[in-house]
Amino acid sequence: MEILKAAIPENLKRAIADSDVDDLGSTCSSLHRFFLHFHPFHQMITELADPKYALSGKNKDAALKSKQLGNQCFSNADYAKALDCYTQALREAPLDTGDMESNLVATLYINRATVLHKMSLLVECLRDCTRALQVCPSYAKAWYRRGKANALLGNYKNAICDLNVAKSVEPSMGGRRQIEGELKILLDQCRSTTAVVQIQHKENNCNTVGEMPHIKLQCVSTPDKGRGMVSSCVISPGSLVHVEEPYAMIILKQCRETHCHYCLNDLPADRVPCISCSIPLYCSHQCQTRATGQMFKIYPDYNGFFKNLPSDLGEYAAEVIQCNDSEQEIGDITEHKHECQGVHWPVVLPSEIVLAGRILARFLLNSSPEDIINFVERLELSHCYKQLPSESKLDSHIYAIVLLYCLQHSCGTMFSIDEVSISQVVIIISQIKVNCMTVVRLKSIDAHGSGHFGDFPFQSGAHSTSNVEQVRVGKAIYKAGSLFNHSCQPNVHAYFLSRALYLRTTNVVAAGSQLELSYGPQVGLWDCKDRLNFLKNEYAFHCLCTGCSEVNRSDLVLNAFHCVNPNCSGAVLESRVLDCEMQKIKHFPIPDHVDKNDDIYEVCHHVFKQNGKSIHIQPGYCLKCGSYCDLESSHAAVGKALACITRLQDAILSQQISSIIISDALRSLKLLRLNLHAYNKLTAEAEDSIAQAFCLVGELQLSLDHCKASIQILEKLYDTDDIVIAYELVKLSSIQLSLDDGTAVESISRIDDIFSRYYGLHADLVFPYLQYLRREVEKFSMKALQ
Repeated sequence: MEILKAAIPENLKRAIADSDVDDLGSTCSSLHRFFLHFHPFHQMITELADPKYALSGKNKDAALKSKQLGNQCFSNADYAKALDCYTQALREAPLDTGDMESNLVATLYINRATVLHKMSLLVECLRDCTRALQVCPSYAKAWYRRGKANALLGNYKNAICDLNVAKSVEPSMGGRRQIEGELKILLDQCRSTTAVVQIQHKENNCNTVGEMPHIKLQCVSTPDKGRGMVSSCVISPGSLVHVEEPYAMIILKQCRETHCHYCLNDLPADRVPCISCSIPLYCSHQCQTRATGQMFKIYPDYNGFFKNLPSDLGEYAAEVIQCNDSEQEIGDITEHKHECQGVHWPVVLPSEIVLAGRILARFLLNSSPEDIINFVERLELSHCYKQLPSESKLDSHIYAIVLLYCLQHSCGTMFSIDEVSISQVVIIISQIKVNCMTVVRLKSIDAHGSGHFGDFPFQSGAHSTSNVEQVRVGKAIYKAGSLFNHSCQPNVHAYFLSRALYLRTTNVVAAGSQLELSYGPQVGLWDCKDRLNFLKNEYAFHCLCTGCSEVNRSDLVLNAFHCVNPNCSGAVLESRVLDCEMQKIKHFPIPDHVDKNDDIYEVCHHVFKQNGKSIHIQPGYCLKCGSYCDLESSHAAVGKALACITRLQDAILSQQISSIIISDALRSLKLLRLNLHAYNKLTAEAEDSIAQAFCLVGELQLSLDHCKASIQILEKLYDTDDIVIAYELVKLSSIQLSLDDGTAVESISRIDDIFSRYYGLHADLVFPYLQYLRREVEKFSMKALQ
């Protein structure tokens, strides 16, 4: 892409940099004409869009090489590596409908099933056996392996049927005798054991809870914020107000190996590759079919196989093979279908541009190419083209032309690529920039760096703190979701279950008030100046929410320094922070709800209300007592302390924590407390790091003390019922549980209350660790009763 950009004439670059929406026809036409006569452009399109140049296509030789490596790893009992190798081979292996008995895909599925069996992942093993049979119904080894997995799961009836089918199709006499022996053992087990585990396969099948919004919202327009969403009635906290499936979605590139490319959930061990190319991985055939529109069933003549079996076994085999989880009604658009001929462009182009391609593919499927202007208007998405920086305008022009040519190759339809279509794609790219939502998943990370989504794995003699992180996994366009405006103090929380967006109120929302969510930065996370800059650069608006227009404690103290008077609780601000806070007082009155016992009230009353007559308003002077602080020396001291804290964090990651590193960190913490305001976020982060270090070396009481100190600071920066506090309480409760400390009950109760407000009935689905915490509360309650 840089070759194209470098070749564009300077006068055309300037015209694009200065362009407005009304100029797009001219600038797009000029750039298109230039590319039409520029040979490297045509070469690039060929390499991006022609399948014969594809590096992401299927390759049997590559699949065989990965299979051989998997065999070697299996022989060495390196089952995790063997699993990865067989999965990679499945991604690369082309479908083969010829010789069933030597079908590579079927062989790879049964190889992977064997590894999963060794790893005691029996449900996953069972699924892979079934997939092998859908490719090759007469594969005796697949029936045998399926029977063994069913037997270990307690599904004896199915296990007996599987082994009987295996015996019927097994070509060798020795193999049939072995199966007969296993059948005899299994029949004895079945007679002596009541069938118990048939329900295991149904466990956790339901990924959603039957909760739907019942509050009617309406879209309104206001002069300062444009369109927004309001309710005609009062809404209580924790109310589900909106649920929406995405108009288009794309996985982020860094999550391609770990998350399903359709639903964006975590990939299981028996991940399913795309049928036509080697890039996507899916959690099931259901997601694979929805993404590509291609059914997994490959072998066309099932009936001949079924007829050769005894009637009862034939019916059973048909039920097993034809019960394909991809057999279902799918929508009119399959997101990956136009990309999966093994072409380069979905791999090479940025995620936002591929997302634009998916939106355009949806348009091309349902509309005439001549209707693209109407299509863009019907999307009803705002855009910020005029406010884009020059470089972004040039990029959007180049990507729009490249994307249209790639789509023309991939979709198999000819449509006009001209100034109209190019300019509309430029607008779509600009719309994505403003309206795209980042899809996240919650993850629990312990101090060792391991991720846990279920029960916390306490081990004898080992202790961990459990940290909650938000993992960015994808980007999506939600048409109705884009109507909710931003606030740095939001009253609505957004979360995702599979592909669906859920919006839930976190505070009481008065009738007629806007429901607002956060586009990223919030009060407590960044100070006001940083939030304003981010929102201006990313979304091209100047935020006037309450967090940015009214004085609040967090913005004053988040990055503040300590007064030189040790007995003073006042804050010392740098010029950039002070200037921003002065603008709030200049344009907006001090809110009546400020607590007169709070330092914020004192700051407002004693400083800002004096209209600049006091020296207190100068940077470096305490806002409460007026004492001067040398900010240069404070910066130097803080920098030195943070360097030690960084070394501690590196030691935590490498698990090479020495007493010297901890001692240095404790001295640095004292230095931070001396120079930074008591509520400065850097101090909270240092306390948190030291808590993790003490936990790793088994000093749990010291870990608990520092963890509490970190939370006490964060409670001053955020609302005490903010979800950020709940995340930190998860860490605190894990230490309390390790100490068998009964105060864990109070922490877990707070966690439960906050999660219920932010996630409602979906709390356990979003963060399964909650179930473990509740069980621990029950244990403490039982102890108290004894």
